[in-house]
Amino acid sequence: MNTHVGTVSGRYYSRQDDGRIRCEVCPRYCRLNDGQRGLCFVRARQGDEIVLTSYGRSSGFCIDPIEKKPLNHFHPGTPVLSFGTAGCNLTCHFCQNHDMSKSRQMDTLADAAPPAALAETAVRLGCTSVAYTYNDPVIFLEYAVDTAIACHEVGVKNVAVTAGYICAEPRAEFYAHMDAANVDLKAFSEDFYRRVTGSQLGPVKETLEYLVRETDVWVEITTLLIPGENDSDAELEAMTAWVVERLGPDVPMHFTAFHPDFRMLDRERTPPETLFRARNIALRAGVRHAYVGNIHHKQAQSTWCAGCGGMLIGRDWHQLSDWHLDDHGGCVWCGTPLPGRFSGPPGDWGRRRERVQIAPVAGPPQPSR
Repeated sequence: MNTHVGTVSGRYYSRQDDGRIRCEVCPRYCRLNDGQRGLCFVRARQGDEIVLTSYGRSSGFCIDPIEKKPLNHFHPGTPVLSFGTAGCNLTCHFCQNHDMSKSRQMDTLADAAPPAALAETAVRLGCTSVAYTYNDPVIFLEYAVDTAIACHEVGVKNVAVTAGYICAEPRAEFYAHMDAANVDLKAFSEDFYRRVTGSQLGPVKETLEYLVRETDVWVEITTLLIPGENDSDAELEAMTAWVVERLGPDVPMHFTAFHPDFRMLDRERTPPETLFRARNIALRAGVRHAYVGNIHHKQAQSTWCAGCGGMLIGRDWHQLSDWHLDDHGGCVWCGTPLPGRFSGPPGDWGRRRERVQIAPVAGPPQPSR
């Protein structure tokens, strides 16, 4: 296992006739002269290759509830060790992690953590999984893949929190090592993707179809609803109809509240009524499990049986209450299976969030309280 921290050789690039090298990790296809960085900031050209400059270096580590990712059908109640790096391959005007994802300073990456150290930390702190999050993990693919391999070797699961903006070949490698993914479906129009995120909707839809149809990765979808941008009935009806038709009714959808941030400080917060309207549109379209997020509302955040309508998992924000699943993940009243990944009784991590310092492999990690 690679214990290096710093710059490593990257994968997925080609040499162009004009002497530039084209990065082929994501559909942005940055064409670089020697010494140039891609838009993501962490992938750069050095000589005749593309390198990852942030291998083994992170912008910080936290233990979160798995529901914060958000994943409601993946080992509920369990703690997940979350981390990210600097940079991102999208330019979202509303980015709520912009202090990390938009950083152009390598001193943002203050915490060193080779893959083996991350895996050992997860085990010692009792984390069921590791989440690659805060910025998009596809841009630090080599680091993420090596960490995922190290985690699997010690029985820790891997979770990708991603915008799904990745090319086909690296997508297959990346997700071969993931157990779950929450994919941001940021809107359902090419105009929004181009104007607000600097990317395209098409590749995100391709990633979602690939994950659901061709892998065993557990998938949930999140859409941050921004007033006046992506919250119309027509757009939500088109989005949810596409999810049911192309991905199936069992893929959970999360509709979360926007707050003014980064370059969208002039927008209002998302009213709770907008979240409830989006959830109702999804349910009418045939989505069996639709949730609201970033507000308190037990009914709209709990999990309900698609068979008898009983409450299977009571949930308010990230705190679990009721639990009515049998040992096989089915409804205790009617036996209808609940789609997802479950392993007996729920965890009891609750809403806690703890910052963590990653110690070298030889020494124990210490939570920062």
